[in-house]
Amino acid sequence: MSKRALSLLKSHELRLTDARIDVLDFIIDHPRAISQPELEHALVHKYDRVTLYRTLNTFTEKGLLHQVADNSGSMKYALCNDQCSEHEHHHEHLHFHCIRCQETVCIDSVMIAPPALPAGFQANDFNFVANGICQKCAQ
Repeated sequence: MSKRALSLLKSHELRLTDARIDVLDFIIDHPRAISQPELEHALVHKYDRVTLYRTLNTFTEKGLLHQVADNSGSMKYALCNDQCSEHEHHHEHLHFHCIRCQETVCIDSVMIAPPALPAGFQANDFNFVANGICQKCAQ
């Protein structure tokens, strides 16, 4: 159990359960977006699919994680920055999906401005994904 996981759970006013601690520790230890199937595989003997789904959903609702749709077929989840809360997410950054290793990472240094939408349209969320070859696979 990492100090960072405990601190994040407490700062987001979440109860400290074994599932929440284990899921958050796994996500912290893997600095990329994680899918629910990956979590299921990693924690197969500890938690069932429903527990993991509820944990990811709670983390997203509380502003601890954000969802990344990267065209891989599975929704992925990544840690939010310190500006996110249960009322607002602030993750207007680029996501990069590697077509070789299938990993998706947040590129926080590349900020994306919200798109200018036609009159009458209101975006609640937006997601920008660049597809290509990551630095690790390019070597």
